[in-house]
Amino acid sequence: MASFSFGFSGDDIDADAAPERHPVSTHQHQHQHQPSTQQASAFPIPGNPHHLPPQHHDLASMLAGLPSKIAYSTLEICLEDGHTTVMLPRRELWDVRVQLMAEAAAEQEGSSPAERKEGQDDEAIFLGAHDVKTGVYEGGFKSWESSGDLVKVLGAECHPRLWGGRSARIIELGCGTALPSLALFQWAMALKTAPSTSPGTSTSMSTTTTSSSNPPQQQAISFILADYNPTVLQLVTLPNFILSWALHHHQRPHSPLLSAVTEALSLPGELELTPPLLDLFRQDLSQHAIRLSFLSGGWSTSFLDLMYSLPAHPHTPPPGIVQTPPRGTSLLLGAETIYSPLALQTFRDMVLSVLEREAEAEADASAWVAAKKLYFGVGGSLDDFVAQLRSRGLTVENVKEETDGVRRAVVRCVRPR
Repeated sequence: MASFSFGFSGDDIDADAAPERHPVSTHQHQHQHQPSTQQASAFPIPGNPHHLPPQHHDLASMLAGLPSKIAYSTLEICLEDGHTTVMLPRRELWDVRVQLMAEAAAEQEGSSPAERKEGQDDEAIFLGAHDVKTGVYEGGFKSWESSGDLVKVLGAECHPRLWGGRSARIIELGCGTALPSLALFQWAMALKTAPSTSPGTSTSMSTTTTSSSNPPQQQAISFILADYNPTVLQLVTLPNFILSWALHHHQRPHSPLLSAVTEALSLPGELELTPPLLDLFRQDLSQHAIRLSFLSGGWSTSFLDLMYSLPAHPHTPPPGIVQTPPRGTSLLLGAETIYSPLALQTFRDMVLSVLEREAEAEADASAWVAAKKLYFGVGGSLDDFVAQLRSRGLTVENVKEETDGVRRAVVRCVRPR
């Protein structure tokens, strides 16, 4: 099995690169790189068993598997206008390590030597020095600068205030800690709970308050968070959404949930995950017509079928929600998902397939992909990705490019009408 450790300058979102509200680990977080060998192909060779099958993870079951508290830090990202910032919370990597080691120790009690060896190998995979172990661990705990680039672009080009009140489906492939989805979730919550909204409204977590005089705009929004590893979804993706939700209400003096979240956040840098708080989380998402769905496994046709079999398409509002305009917004997001030639090919096929299916649903669909221009020594290339999509009929536009340090860019991909 192939292992990669990307030692590029500027690769990680460093603790010193942006101010933090709480101390932050320098090794944290993001995303799923996809496979670089046939054994882990996102569109696997028929009959090849060496990949995780697609699986949907029920939110209630995931909530039940959370620890009693989590430690977190916040990352500040300055948006494209140069003065608006977004504060994104993320679970501390050391806290993830503590939980993994505690669970491994508990599982090894009374186990055989072979079982203990297998548990130690699993722990080493997730907590070792490699960024990626192809087909086993796809980098979901690590931070990548391209995810921050994508947040900046989304703030300028795809902010929920630009959706015109339409329903929305957000699909993040290789989500890991899901910075781009967290930003959209945070902005959507701010709009839904704001007394009024205008294009000049700040997107910072601390700038919008809630008023009971104006009911929230009930547009249905579905987030589909996909990572190769279910462990990543359980340990960082879901906790980060809960953190974003709790801090959203904590920053709003008139929030009806202020008392509950304030108590849960009584210790600096920690959030207590009590059953009542998690119940409030689920209820509040339902009230605001926001759905979270979690998928793991390799990218494949069966993965796509599973994703599109999820109940309650976001463009069909749930009971009690006013019907929104029929043409919904669909965003496919990916950061650092084309690091090798095979990863590039499989992600390319996912982009083509998702945009095709969204077009069939008459959604206003686009894919937003952030990556390095070239992955030295590994083989992935953003120029190759763009060329392959254009050769297959997509319109691809370069919307942002970073030239400091390792060259990076963000592209927008759409099907021509």
